[in-house]
Amino acid sequence: MRLKTKLTLGIGFLFLVIVVFGVFGIISIHRLKGDADRVLKNNYETLVYNNNMLKAMEHLRSDSLALRLFENNLLLQEKNITEPGEKDGTILVRQYFEQLRINRNDSVAQAGIRQSIQLINDLNQEAILHKNQSARDSAESAATWMTIIFTILALIAFTLVLNFPGVISNPIRQLSAGISAIANKNYSRRIHLSQKDEFGDLANAFNIMAEKLDEYEHSNLARIKFEKSRIEAVINNMRDAIIGFDEKRQVLFLNSVAESLIGLREKDVIGKYAPDLALRNDLMRTLLQDEPRAELEIFADGKKSYFVNERIEVRNEEERIGDVIVLRNITPFHELDEAKTNFIATVSHELKTPISSIKMSARLLDDARVGNMNKEQQELLHSIKDDADRLLKITSELLNMSQVETGNIQLKIQAAAAEDIIQHAVQAVQFQAQQKQMIIKTDIAPALPGLMADMEKTSWVLINFLTNAIRYAPEASVIEVTASRKNEKVSIAVRDHGIGIDEKYLTRIFDRYYKVPGNYEKSGTGLGLAISREFIEAQGGNIWVESRIGEGSRFGFDFPAIA
Repeated sequence: MRLKTKLTLGIGFLFLVIVVFGVFGIISIHRLKGDADRVLKNNYETLVYNNNMLKAMEHLRSDSLALRLFENNLLLQEKNITEPGEKDGTILVRQYFEQLRINRNDSVAQAGIRQSIQLINDLNQEAILHKNQSARDSAESAATWMTIIFTILALIAFTLVLNFPGVISNPIRQLSAGISAIANKNYSRRIHLSQKDEFGDLANAFNIMAEKLDEYEHSNLARIKFEKSRIEAVINNMRDAIIGFDEKRQVLFLNSVAESLIGLREKDVIGKYAPDLALRNDLMRTLLQDEPRAELEIFADGKKSYFVNERIEVRNEEERIGDVIVLRNITPFHELDEAKTNFIATVSHELKTPISSIKMSARLLDDARVGNMNKEQQELLHSIKDDADRLLKITSELLNMSQVETGNIQLKIQAAAAEDIIQHAVQAVQFQAQQKQMIIKTDIAPALPGLMADMEKTSWVLINFLTNAIRYAPEASVIEVTASRKNEKVSIAVRDHGIGIDEKYLTRIFDRYYKVPGNYEKSGTGLGLAISREFIEAQGGNIWVESRIGEGSRFGFDFPAIA
């Protein structure tokens, strides 16, 4: 039965109860009212008429109006004959009244009238009692039937009230529980309803949906497991060490490379708090540091291996859900870089001897005792000298760079005076400055404290600053060399008035092989400033630059002052 039919029947039954009970009550009330009306109209009025006639008889002898009153009530009684035998009594009253009309003192007529009226009264009183009993019986019967009907209808309505809400609420409750289970991803939940109505259809539709979701979930779960296995296989076959953590820094996974490097097995550390593991593992403690090192040297595979520590923060939209640490194996690149450095050092060292021989031969050719040369030959010889000097400078820079890259910078740190360093550097470039008609001014602050530095390496850096200033500054300009105290440091700087450097290039000016784009000389190697930074920082100093386009540049370095 459909739910709509059930609702219609239930509400229709309640409506029928109201209608039946109301109709039966109205009929019963009308019946009681009819009985009362009949008693009042038929019998009570007769008694009134008879009483009026008896009263009128008392005054028939003396009052003519009494005769008329008697006759009027008699006429009304003649019209209101309702009971058996009442008609005969009324006829006798009429006969005796006609006799009395002739002779008002006729005592026989008066006695007959009284006797007949009494007979009529008795008949009507008996009728009243009978009709009253009949009305009472009807009322009791109506009450009994109404009680029976009310009881039956009340029981049916009570049963309906108890059971009918469950027809709606129970399926809704089961459906609500089923939907909650589905919301919690319990796709095995089913709803079993025996009702053949809309709720039954809804339960069947729900079960079909849950079944499809269950199939989808299991198929997705299988796919997810497959993808997880594939990702784990990929991670385990990578040459890099990979460690995953959740948002609480608990270990989620680590691949076989990480196991061999850290010395821990994955099954022993899964779910463990990483800082607790770091208490007993030095490499784990190093990896968990807030500032990862640029390069880690780890003994692995029977040799020194080099790794770069990369930390990746994993986010889902805006929420952080974990971290991944990747130890990228750069040993092959490190070996290639070392081989490159050794090659450059070897080649540079081997080139110095033939270049020196070329310079010596050029110097001998320039000697007049060997022979005279024409103008074109002198120009070619001058070009050979310049190229030899340039090659010698490049090889020197490459050798210095190889020392920097291998970490074999030989430093001889000792107390030195800024004035001596400046004087040595200025003398080394004085000839180049004179060729461009430049003036090198020095400004050394009085009572300047000494500094701890390698005299040779520091002078080399200052010479490099001066050489660049001479190269990029206009002819007949002034180059300023200053030495001053800056808090607890001694600062030495070279300022030129050349074309200057754009601010956006200043952050990379000290990088290896970097050349500033634009109208700058392209013959350099891009190593001079990079070597300068390495030399200064290796001594514990700090190198810096200030420059603006069109205003020149100011290169300098700072060393801690000797107390």
